[in-house]
Amino acid sequence: MRLAIFGGTFDPVHTAHTRVAREAADRFRLDKVLFVPAAHPPHKPEGQTTPYEHRYRMVELACREDPRFEPSRLEEGESKSYTIHTLEKLKAQLAPGDELFFLIGADAFAEIESWHRSRDVMELTDFIVVSRPGYELRVPEGARVHRLETLALPLSSSEIRRQLETTGTAEGLHPEVLEYIRRHQLYARES
Repeated sequence: MRLAIFGGTFDPVHTAHTRVAREAADRFRLDKVLFVPAAHPPHKPEGQTTPYEHRYRMVELACREDPRFEPSRLEEGESKSYTIHTLEKLKAQLAPGDELFFLIGADAFAEIESWHRSRDVMELTDFIVVSRPGYELRVPEGARVHRLETLALPLSSSEIRRQLETTGTAEGLHPEVLEYIRRHQLYARES
């Protein structure tokens, strides 16, 4: 089986996330893309993200669009969500011959050497790095990188949160995710 981990805060998950995952699955013949919301992202101050369970539920809804997409609770729990721990957990579950990839944006990959146990991360997986055509990608020694050049929609979760706060709606959300956000009053302006 060929599978990829697609990790992130997913606050909220949006159509650019699923489009990139679909392009990666098509191009690299992936059987599965695991969407792994970070319970406690190490790069974000505690309390500044939407609660994990809401982010996970939104990922579940977004994953319905493609049978290759699967929501994963690999990073659920109280400890910081370090990629090395996620990879080690998943590697222990794989069968011999399974191939593991890590789907990541070029901006996040540019910081890979600052990650917790980055050398170990680079040894455990191949990376599918999403970048724009013509983007200069620096690959650290030892990293195995496959480029996915895409013109994916220029969406960001932070911009979507801002739109939701000011207007109650946003472009780039799956209809079921928008309905979930409204039902649970996520990203609404505090009165």
